Amino acid sequence: MGTEHSKNEGRRSMVFLRKGPKLPAWEDALLSGREPKSLLKRGLRYVSLSLIMKGMTSTPDFLWGLSEVQKLNLSRNQLVVIPPSLGKLDRLVVLNLGGNCLKSLPKEIGLLRNLKVLFVNMNCLTEVPAELSLCRKMEVLSLSHNRISQLPLSFTDLTSLRKLNLSNNRFVQIPLCIFALRSLDFLHLGSNRLENIAESIQYLVNLQIFIVENNNIRSLPRSLCYITTLELLNVDYNAIQTLPDDLYLLRRLRRIAWNPMDKGLHIAHNPLSRPLPEVVEGGLDVLFSYLREKKEHN
Repeated sequence: MGTEHSKNEGRRSMVFLRKGPKLPAWEDALLSGREPKSLLKRGLRYVSLSLIMKGMTSTPDFLWGLSEVQKLNLSRNQLVVIPPSLGKLDRLVVLNLGGNCLKSLPKEIGLLRNLKVLFVNMNCLTEVPAELSLCRKMEVLSLSHNRISQLPLSFTDLTSLRKLNLSNNRFVQIPLCIFALRSLDFLHLGSNRLENIAESIQYLVNLQIFIVENNNIRSLPRSLCYITTLELLNVDYNAIQTLPDDLYLLRRLRRIAWNPMDKGLHIAHNPLSRPLPEVVEGGLDVLFSYLREKKEHN
């Protein structure tokens, strides 16, 4: 009888334990007596720490003492704020804050002078701190899926920036500071509220991928045709009726592309005036021949 009673008590205690709140992995590690530094992984290139999908609503205090960390992943949590202490991690090279609930970034982010890659996509940002431009080594920046409508003019200082994703925001025009970023080879401004592309686009002389799909663009500037490095130009889902005669100068566009991942010219779902719809169906060579002949006769 006593044995049966103790078994029942054991079962009840097990049920109770199962119903208790599950500890995040990092808390579990600390409670087991491990040092916070034991969470760091030392790879060939970087000392990294991943706290992805831990259900965190705030950052653990121990994090800001891990000055060795170079690659930090805090993505897909429920973080509402990143404290100024972020500036203490001045060895950071890669920082992923994507998929949280951030409404702003601390100005101390400008202290991360070694930062090369920053993801803050899928948050609630309405603006970006001017201090971010102090991260002069930045090469990759993703601010997609936020509520941003403008960028600080100081962004002209990000001269090492090669890839910039501003898709799914609230830009009505391409920010002027972008035209100073001569190292850009990838620029994504899809799903915004753009109505035109400024002639200044020609200053992005190294641009290879330019995506402005799903906007309200009515025409393409002639200067776009002088970026002969372009390999992918996506203007799908806009209000474009005519094409610039010099488009045939973009010789690295190999074909009319239909798959979003393919390189080439994406021109689908635009109200092109006749005979352009039929010409486009003939392929890129036919389109370029048509535009070249049209220019010669003008």
